[in-house]
Amino acid sequence: MDRPPASDSLRFVEGAYRTAPAGQLVPARMLPGVRFYSRVALIVWRAGRAASRGKYGDDAWRSSSLDVLRAFESVGGLVEISGVDHFSDIGGPCVFIGNHMSTLETFLLPSIIVPSKRVTYVVKRSLVEYPVFGHVMRSRDPIVVGRTNPREDLTAVFEGGAKRLEEGISIVVFPQTTRTETFDPAAFNSIGIKLAKRAKVPVVPVALKTDAWGNGRLFKDFGKIDPARVAHFAFGQPLLVQGGGAGEHQLVIDFIREHLRSWGGKVAPAPVSAGH
Repeated sequence: MDRPPASDSLRFVEGAYRTAPAGQLVPARMLPGVRFYSRVALIVWRAGRAASRGKYGDDAWRSSSLDVLRAFESVGGLVEISGVDHFSDIGGPCVFIGNHMSTLETFLLPSIIVPSKRVTYVVKRSLVEYPVFGHVMRSRDPIVVGRTNPREDLTAVFEGGAKRLEEGISIVVFPQTTRTETFDPAAFNSIGIKLAKRAKVPVVPVALKTDAWGNGRLFKDFGKIDPARVAHFAFGQPLLVQGGGAGEHQLVIDFIREHLRSWGGKVAPAPVSAGH
């Protein structure tokens, strides 16, 4: 069915959205990175200024996220989203578990999720310490991990995640340790599954192909912007964790792997078993 949007929100039809074809300005086609980064810098500056004053709530976050999505579309980028109805119809909070490919999903996911659910991220400590952008991230009350002490990080996710889920706030978890264009199931841990099991909430698989915003060589956050690469977001059917959660963990991996392959993404080969 058609889901009527709030003002300045994405319009989802049967849980899906696709950028409408439109002619782009010649400067945008020729210099997509310059145009895109200049617009994003202004969006982040305004958001950081509001957040530093305590005036940056969920609706402002959704609006900033949508502005970044529109900035990507303005330079010729295409965004394809599917499966939004899989989580918007869940009555309570959930744990979103997805692969982490680029900075693009960090910026765009709020415009997709926030219209139907309050949400926050599990993030590395450096994100809340960035100038300007750190104000934005801190205002979202994320679960912060240091990535130097795995035991402390596990405790932070379990305790912080349980608290937020009890408050009705969904959690986005990227189980990979870093952003990468190649999805490697062997490096995809089950922390999100364990959190969902403890909190007794559903898991929603998320497959992402966002290499249109490349990872930079000198500064990882500032890579090449390639509008020829479609930004794909797919949300799967919610899963209730049973037993130890190994089955659900594998279902999330399979969902991501199958979508990436259908989109022409990179998937690491399965390890060869001993004796083969």
